[in-house]
Amino acid sequence: MKFIETSLPGCVVIEPQVFGDSRGFFYESYNEAKYREAGIDRRFVQSNVSRSARGVLRGLHYQWPRPQGKLVSVLEGEVYDVAVDIRRGSPTFGKWTGVMLTAENHRHFWIPEGFAHGFCVLSEFATFSYQCTDLYDAKADGGVRWNDPAIGVDWPISEPLLSDKDGKAPLLAEVSPDRLPEYRA
Repeated sequence: MKFIETSLPGCVVIEPQVFGDSRGFFYESYNEAKYREAGIDRRFVQSNVSRSARGVLRGLHYQWPRPQGKLVSVLEGEVYDVAVDIRRGSPTFGKWTGVMLTAENHRHFWIPEGFAHGFCVLSEFATFSYQCTDLYDAKADGGVRWNDPAIGVDWPISEPLLSDKDGKAPLLAEVSPDRLPEYRA
């Protein structure tokens, strides 16, 4: 397994070692000891799967309080996946990083607690897997507008299909500070 740091400290791309032949392939998608050695020492308590059509953009979502760290991957299709640092006081507050996740590259993306997360679907459809460090809590559910110009995510689509909730999400500057996590060095 290869762990690749991104421009946002704590956000990590994981490339598993894939063993394949004419019958198909096998890879280890999670190994607690290897993740712990790489600094990702978390317990996953909820697993989710979503399926979305081409052009769908989900995000940018987070929870506060009760933040969720997410280990995400694509089982079918192709997505552009994004993490945004929304921790008050962080030296990278409002900065983002993105990664292509596909069924073919088998990459996983670790997004720690305190980051907003979103993705857009580039293939005909995509089946997306999330491993979460805390349970979903509707009262803690939060979001930031996908196209907030102050963040400036360079999405590979210009007119995504959005839920009503995502289309009406506030800009990061409009979110009350008590609804954002605090950075702790």
